[in-house]
Amino acid sequence: RQVVLEVAPDLGLVVREKPFSLTDVYSAEEAFVTGTFGGLTPVVSVDGRTIGDGRPGSITARLREQYQAAVEADVVG
Repeated sequence: RQVVLEVAPDLGLVVREKPFSLTDVYSAEEAFVTGTFGGLTPVVSVDGRTIGDGRPGSITARLREQYQAAVEADVVG
C-alpha cells in the first residue's frame, strides 16, 4: 500500500485515504487491492457485481507498472 501511495503522484494521481461503502465499490469505474504477496491486484467483480467494464482499468495498469518498477528497484538496490 505504501508503495502505491508513493508512486501515484508520479503519475499525476491525487491520493485520498478514506472509508468507503460497498455501494462506492459497486459503482466504481475500476478497483484494485494491495497486499504483501499479491502486490497490486486488479478487482473486476465484487459479490458477483462487475466493476467498470469487468476488465482491469487503465489507471490500475499504470499504477501496477509503477509499483512493479519501484519494488524491483528496491530489491535490486
